[in-house]
Amino acid sequence: MRHRVANRRLGRTSEHRIAMRRNMAASLFEHERISTTIEKAKEIKPFAEKLITLAKKGTLSARRRAISLLGNRDIVGDEDGKTVKQGTIIAKLFSELGPRYLDRQGGYTRIVRLSLRRLGDNGKLVLLQLVGQEESSNKKRKRVVPKVPVKHEEPTDVQEAAESGNQPDDTSSQ
Repeated sequence: MRHRVANRRLGRTSEHRIAMRRNMAASLFEHERISTTIEKAKEIKPFAEKLITLAKKGTLSARRRAISLLGNRDIVGDEDGKTVKQGTIIAKLFSELGPRYLDRQGGYTRIVRLSLRRLGDNGKLVLLQLVGQEESSNKKRKRVVPKVPVKHEEPTDVQEAAESGNQPDDTSSQ
């Protein structure tokens, strides 16, 4: 019986589960969306939400606790073929993500089920994403083109005559 047994084992040792949880949470904070299996996403979600709650506090002790739980991995980008350090996970968590969710009481992440299956074991895939992130990414990715209403002009005498096949009279226009 599984009485009072809280977490999934996921076919891994406890050290591997902890490392996987840290890596996946760091990737979630870095990219603000990750694709994974549903079992892993359900394990990562409470851990990520607790870290965002720590980031909302913003104190030094909260920052130290987040570093001890998550680690302080660098965010590395690619510019002109060279790798460039763009900051750290903890810095992004406390400077961007914490202030973003100050007015929200919880529910910082969302699990969206995908219709895809994983190739190796046919596992169900989901998208684990931060709530509120889609507005900022849509503004970056989607170019908004304002719709200009088409003006319907009244046909002129020349256009009416051309449509009917008659020649317009030159005397009326002079």
